[in-house]
Amino acid sequence: MVAVMRSWLSLAAFIVVCFAAAGLGGLATGRSVGTWYKDLAKPSWTPPGWVFGPVWTMLYIAMAVAAWRVWQKQGLRWPLALFGAQLVFNAAWSWFFFGLRMPGAACIDVVLLWGAIVATTIVFWRTDLCAGVLFVPYLLWVTFAMVLNAAIWRMNP
Repeated sequence: MVAVMRSWLSLAAFIVVCFAAAGLGGLATGRSVGTWYKDLAKPSWTPPGWVFGPVWTMLYIAMAVAAWRVWQKQGLRWPLALFGAQLVFNAAWSWFFFGLRMPGAACIDVVLLWGAIVATTIVFWRTDLCAGVLFVPYLLWVTFAMVLNAAIWRMNP
């Protein structure tokens, strides 16, 4: 019973960590999404604003479960250091793009984020197949976000 409780509490901790990163990024996003971002030129294939909340919610949950699964197998080792690094790049992107209103700097950050996600996905995949699979939608979404970021930067010199 204690082991089961510890397992559920550790999963909750990973969820809290992921949503803390989301909240940190959200502080920057909230300042500009209804004003500055609304007025930017964007490609026609930009998703409507309501899409981002549900997609990111599911991605953060999947990321947390993946990290939790790896933690159960390996504990706090370098795969989770990679996980932490990509979370830092994730939160930083919002600050570059929305907080500082610097799409170019955000584009550099999202490329670094993408690389960190690729590395984390590979390491997670090798540790726990399910954890690796759980990271694939995140990788795909950030790939899309990277292209969108670059397009917005190009359209708004």
